[in-house]
Amino acid sequence: MLLQTFPLEFTLETIIPTELPLVQEVTTTLREWASIWRDLYVGDKREMFNTVRDMIYDLIEWRSQILSGTLPQDELAELKQKVTSKIDYGNKYLGLDLVVRDKDGNILDPDVTSTISLFRAHEAASKQIEDRIQEEKVRQRMIFASTPSFALFVTLKNVVCKIGEDAEVLMSLYDPVESKFISENYLVKWSSSGLVKDIDQLHNLRSVFTDLGSEDLKREKISFVCQIVRVGRMELRDNNTKKLTSGLRRPFGVAVMDVTDIITAYLFLSLSLSGLWVTLKLLPGDIHQIRKDFPHLVDRSTAVARKMGFPEIIMPGDVRNDIYVTLVQGDFDKGSKTTPKNVEVTMSVYDEDGKRLESVIFPGAGDDGINEYKSVIYYQVKQPRWFETIKVAIPIEDVNRSHLRFTFRHRSSQDSKDKSEKIFALSFVKLMRYDGTTLRDGEHDLIVYKAEAKRFEDSSLYLNLPATKIEMEEKGYSTTGKNTQNQLGNCSISKDSFQIATLVCSTKLTQNVDLLGLLKWRSNTSLLQQNLRQLMKVEGGEVVKFLQDTLDALFNIMMENSDSDTFDTLVFDALVFIIGLIADRKFQHFNPVLETYIRKHFSATLAYTKLTKVLKNYVDNADKLTEQLLKAMKAQEYIFKFIVRSRVLLTSELYENKGEADFMESLRHLFTSFNNMMNSSSENTGMVKVGTTLPRSVSLVFCLSLSLCSLSLFIQKVPQGRLVKQKLDCMIDIVHSDLFSHHDCREILLPLMTDQLKSHLEKRDEMKREELSACCQLLSDVLEVLYRKDVVRDYLHYHSFIWKGSFVAAMTATLRQMDDYHYSHLISTFGKIRSDVDFLMETFIMFKNLIGENVYPSDWIIMNMMQNK
Repeated sequence: MLLQTFPLEFTLETIIPTELPLVQEVTTTLREWASIWRDLYVGDKREMFNTVRDMIYDLIEWRSQILSGTLPQDELAELKQKVTSKIDYGNKYLGLDLVVRDKDGNILDPDVTSTISLFRAHEAASKQIEDRIQEEKVRQRMIFASTPSFALFVTLKNVVCKIGEDAEVLMSLYDPVESKFISENYLVKWSSSGLVKDIDQLHNLRSVFTDLGSEDLKREKISFVCQIVRVGRMELRDNNTKKLTSGLRRPFGVAVMDVTDIITAYLFLSLSLSGLWVTLKLLPGDIHQIRKDFPHLVDRSTAVARKMGFPEIIMPGDVRNDIYVTLVQGDFDKGSKTTPKNVEVTMSVYDEDGKRLESVIFPGAGDDGINEYKSVIYYQVKQPRWFETIKVAIPIEDVNRSHLRFTFRHRSSQDSKDKSEKIFALSFVKLMRYDGTTLRDGEHDLIVYKAEAKRFEDSSLYLNLPATKIEMEEKGYSTTGKNTQNQLGNCSISKDSFQIATLVCSTKLTQNVDLLGLLKWRSNTSLLQQNLRQLMKVEGGEVVKFLQDTLDALFNIMMENSDSDTFDTLVFDALVFIIGLIADRKFQHFNPVLETYIRKHFSATLAYTKLTKVLKNYVDNADKLTEQLLKAMKAQEYIFKFIVRSRVLLTSELYENKGEADFMESLRHLFTSFNNMMNSSSENTGMVKVGTTLPRSVSLVFCLSLSLCSLSLFIQKVPQGRLVKQKLDCMIDIVHSDLFSHHDCREILLPLMTDQLKSHLEKRDEMKREELSACCQLLSDVLEVLYRKDVVRDYLHYHSFIWKGSFVAAMTATLRQMDDYHYSHLISTFGKIRSDVDFLMETFIMFKNLIGENVYPSDWIIMNMMQNK
């Protein structure tokens, strides 16, 4: 029999699945869990069975949603995160292998991922899974923790209570523990027909209460308060046939709901407040971020009710000039009437010439500015208590000439009588004090003046009189006596009393005399030195509110006195003081503000010469100026940023490369001074310790050649055996900087770092644990950089070190990157130190230890395979 052979041709076929990798992973996971789920049922492990069942159902549901292809990108990304977290948690719960992923949730491929990245991914995954039970809550909190501001989004759905007349619905946030309102009012005008008065706002009654911060989250309680003010007749039940007075603001009702849980738990809820339907949702970010992230909720038509106070971050250019006035209470004599008066307070804003400022009063967000505000009227109440807050927003240039005028009038329920009622008294208060500062926050007892109604129209008749009882005592007036009456002229002091409260929220108006003296330093230069010293005693919160104006003033002083060094040291100290404030944990969220100022608003082109000179003087006299130097060194990163930005502005805007040689020479002299200080025999370790942070600042802001020179000298100049941890941290920062990504720089820096590592690890028995950890991190970070494909491999003398966990990963990464050249170089180098036999024995012992002892948890399957590879 003849057998004929035929050539066989094989075609390699690559199957590319149409499903997303995550969908494939879910499918595989479900199959694996289903087998285990059956075993749990057979083994009657009910609790685990139920838990796995719920996880399987979740994955099936989420898989269907992903396959539907209908989810928006943001929801799909969130769902992917939920799926991978559920899979990882389930694997841990069932004792399966740990799956490590990248930041997008994709499984890491060990063949193309560095050993250090794999090790760190295992560490991160283990930590995340341990916290998986509270994952959703933690995830939500992290969103809000990452931003210093948040807002409460409120939608008014309906007002279902029967009012009978037009009404004003005022909503605000209230702290019941401190008994004060937190926010402005959100005002909605409601018609007697049961609909919003402006029909264009129908189904669009939305507001955001902004500028809330972490301190508001910590409040013991927060209430959502809704007040209804009826606008119409004095009494609804009044059926008198005579014509009745209309347009009177009368109290109708109030509703209160505790929303503490809604805010602290980040919930979205729909609430019924005794006849009002509202929805509330907490949103992270300031108003600009919210409009960007939640355009479906917040648009340009959404009312913005600001916090009665400052947000935790005030960015440069965020100008605010709001004065909140609260009508607190009064006590009015009934006079010739048989019953107490129905007092209506009218507030308006006038300048010193008696001209009324138009549209500067805002009773609530969502409403336009008005010319005068009329209070609620309490019927026949001798001591009315209003507690109505109104915002006054006056152009900054008009504030110093403006005052608030309050007039008092009795209102009658009958129109004929009401028309004959005249203003019976007046109070006022100036917005600027005699020393140029703004009206103090807090309550003010205003003097109530009596005079003929027409005389009140002339502001010159009362502006020179004391406005408050405190001011009256300061000016030496007496509340009784003929002399006082003669001084008051045509006005007399009433027995009535009236109290208001004010709160100034302004980025341009300060209530601090010392800060005002600096901001207006040109008005009296003889006090400039005193003003600069006093600035460093001003409370930090007041300084950061006026951060841009304060920095502008400091650099203007420096530039306008460029021919003299009289103020240079004081300005430098003041600058260090401000930077130190922002470094404080209380104000650390102002770091982006300072960065923005340097990048966009700083304009002092010659400041670098003076800043460099003062800093060098401090370093040269380190023994005498220890305290000042320590403060300056803590602020050095921003000092150098100001120096570099100043120089960049000069060369880009005025003279190209003018004075470049002098600039570089001055910096070299400065770094020489630093090196001398570091190498000194002084026992003042504080100076040296702070000095070790300088390389990070240098690498961040200076050019390669200058940075490389200074860094090399710094690493070598730190005394041996001193400040080991600080020096290692310094080198870690260098590895993380852009400087280390340059091949030429690494050729200089790597030998220095490996020599430092070698010298420290040879004395590892004498080292502290944190120092040893820093050595491991430095080695790991170096190997991580060298593993990147965009980095040219440096042929260096590699050392192998074994230390549990991190060191094994570092050593594995080292062996993984070594080729024939490295092994030849290693053997030739060790051959000069010890015999080949000893070297081989140490190598075999190392391999034996690696194979025989797993240093990683059993579910770290990839790292265990890497170790044994």
